[in-house]
Amino acid sequence: MNAEQLAHALNMPPAKAEEWIEAINTTFETFGIDTPEQQASFLGQCGHESAGFTALVENLNYKAESLCKVWPKRFPSLEAAQPYHRNPEAIANKVYSSRMGNGDEESGDGFKFRGRGLIQLTGRDNYKACGLDLGVDLESDPDLVSTPMYAALSAGWFWHKNKLNNIASDILAVTKRINGGTHGLDDRVARTQRALEVFA
Repeated sequence: MNAEQLAHALNMPPAKAEEWIEAINTTFETFGIDTPEQQASFLGQCGHESAGFTALVENLNYKAESLCKVWPKRFPSLEAAQPYHRNPEAIANKVYSSRMGNGDEESGDGFKFRGRGLIQLTGRDNYKACGLDLGVDLESDPDLVSTPMYAALSAGWFWHKNKLNNIASDILAVTKRINGGTHGLDDRVARTQRALEVFA
């Protein structure tokens, strides 16, 4: 794939596509994302998950009211959520504490290993496992995952680990495996179809 094709597939400016082309081609090659359906599905899903390849770090800037809705077990009342209002670091340390290989809230692991990449890599265990497979120490340098190369490679790693090549033509099934539900399905479909036009 060349940068012009990528720009069209992702509906992004050519200069932005130039920033991503090496990372995308490397990811396709590394994880055997070979067919038009697989490549279009990968780009469509990543495009949705990253707001068009612009959001590479999880946004945790929640209001107290929203915290109660998104994480009701962690924030059972407005009173419990208020100290975390609009404090992304404190929120990450709370909601991701003591799971996915992270330490407790005081450890700071939640924020250190918050979601990064085209398909949000989250939690110490996932950073460690992904880094081992890619041959780079992402546990020591998690910010690498917010650079184009490792944002793409970590998404490819997730894609491969979850065998998404096998179901790439089924957008609903891929969405459920990535998202746990069907959030943003229409946008995922539109992005995938646009990318498929380039490869067809």
